[in-house]
Amino acid sequence: MKPDLFQAPDYYNIDDLLTEEHLMVRNAARDWVKKEVSPIIEEAAQKAEFPKSIIGGLAEIGAFGPYIPAEYGGAGLDQISYGLIMQEIERGDSGVRSTASVQSSLVMYPIWKYGNEEQRKKYLPKLATGEFMGSFGLTEPDHGSNPGGMTTNFKDKGDHYLLNGAKMWISNSPFCDIAVVWAKNEEGRIHGLIVERGMEGFSTPETHNKWSLRASSTGELIFQDVKVPKENLLPNKSGLGAPLGCLDSARYGIAWGAIGAAMDCYDTALRYSKERIQFGQPIAGFQLQQKKLAEMITEITKAQLLALRLGQLKNENKATSAQISMAKRNNVDMAITIAREARQMLGGMGISGEYSIMRHMMNLESVITYEGTHDIHLLITGLDVTGISAFK
Repeated sequence: MKPDLFQAPDYYNIDDLLTEEHLMVRNAARDWVKKEVSPIIEEAAQKAEFPKSIIGGLAEIGAFGPYIPAEYGGAGLDQISYGLIMQEIERGDSGVRSTASVQSSLVMYPIWKYGNEEQRKKYLPKLATGEFMGSFGLTEPDHGSNPGGMTTNFKDKGDHYLLNGAKMWISNSPFCDIAVVWAKNEEGRIHGLIVERGMEGFSTPETHNKWSLRASSTGELIFQDVKVPKENLLPNKSGLGAPLGCLDSARYGIAWGAIGAAMDCYDTALRYSKERIQFGQPIAGFQLQQKKLAEMITEITKAQLLALRLGQLKNENKATSAQISMAKRNNVDMAITIAREARQMLGGMGISGEYSIMRHMMNLESVITYEGTHDIHLLITGLDVTGISAFK
């Protein structure tokens, strides 16, 4: 087992712009990833298994709802701290970051923002400690980029709701304790429902044969006449804007997380290039390899500044959905490009599980399309700057 020698690049001294709390939170997450994730993640990915043993550690470093107020079990941190935690976790693995993102932004966030006090107190503390794990049901077999076309629905049966439908490509679903599910009522209005494991007619089959996010547990959510108590409806927001608000928070975390994957690929390629001797000298001394490395560190630095400014705007409640889309699209595209270039620098070793690059590259193939595809986010920016919708 190779030691984790990762050294984070900070070409523009961005650490100087962070507070002591930011650095403490970031360093705690970085140390935990080195100790608990790096030693096991390659084997987990090869076996296509999510390492459930790390759930407690994720909770301890504040990865579950870091911005949720302390009264509900969260750490009460700001948005930049949240981003930094996601960056460090994805430096370890995108699938592990997906687990934390779903728990934080897609399960805890809607309960906190759209739920009532009883729901917050019932679920949030257990989600913060990892005692409960959650999933988020929006994407359907026939409705991905157009979630408003969903067919999952519920009907009012007097003392309960009757839920029917199916969701797919759902992180955490095979082992989730609760699911925040988006469905249409009889008038066609979208609402959020908290569905608990054990409710009759609720099943969560696992998705197999993935080439990407292999260390993440992915599955479906299937509802066959599931009786959901009326108190499990999220009362404080409805319509498509409700789940999209959750996705804004998750996409923000992805914008930071992708930087972590890119940093790991860059650091691996840089170290390898200094050690690998060809034609009598380290390949780091050849122009084409320096071009790759120079472009990598430039793009990472630009992405770091983009994410940091977005975090400042989030802290001030000024960040727009379009700004978040830009950061998600740019930073994931940056990361996948760096992963591909780094893979080439390592030659044949680049495809080996002895190094992290190929795993990152495969993971990022999912990250670039989930929670808004690369092209959809491009159209969101286009709509924002032109005022004309191309979603036709």
